[in-house]
Amino acid sequence: MAKASKTTGIDIDIGIGAKDRAAIAQGLSRLLADTYTLYLSTHNFHWNVTGPMFNQLHAMFMLQYTELWNAVDPIAERIRALGHVAPGSYAEFGQLATVPDAPAKPPKALDMVRLLVQGHETVARTARNLFPLADKANDQPTADLLTQRLTVHEQTAWMLRALLEE
Repeated sequence: MAKASKTTGIDIDIGIGAKDRAAIAQGLSRLLADTYTLYLSTHNFHWNVTGPMFNQLHAMFMLQYTELWNAVDPIAERIRALGHVAPGSYAEFGQLATVPDAPAKPPKALDMVRLLVQGHETVARTARNLFPLADKANDQPTADLLTQRLTVHEQTAWMLRALLEE
């Protein structure tokens, strides 16, 4: 029997039990917090990058923060489709995120790149850690979302690492 959603009071019967939906929504909330935190850092670095690689990094960071911005909505909407409330405050994101906040003083350009590599790798781990639960619950939409996010974060980390090679 379907169990009523805590957020709507309406029964949800999509073939995923309430406990699994809650656990997946919690994992997606961490993914949302990590994605949003990485978005903020990337946008911060776009504004504050300096040095000989300014033009290249300024443009690259803009592409990256735009992609991250476009990613937060589908993650939040998947949480809602599972019958849960998506986090949306700095306080909630601060509690849920594993990606560290950007430093108060903007780092040098290549240190920005290093921090973004670490951020993308962290978000990839967050997504990957949720994958077994989505798979076990037969939650293909979440698994598809996670696959898409993993592809983006692993590829972006690789491209950023390439800038650090001498």
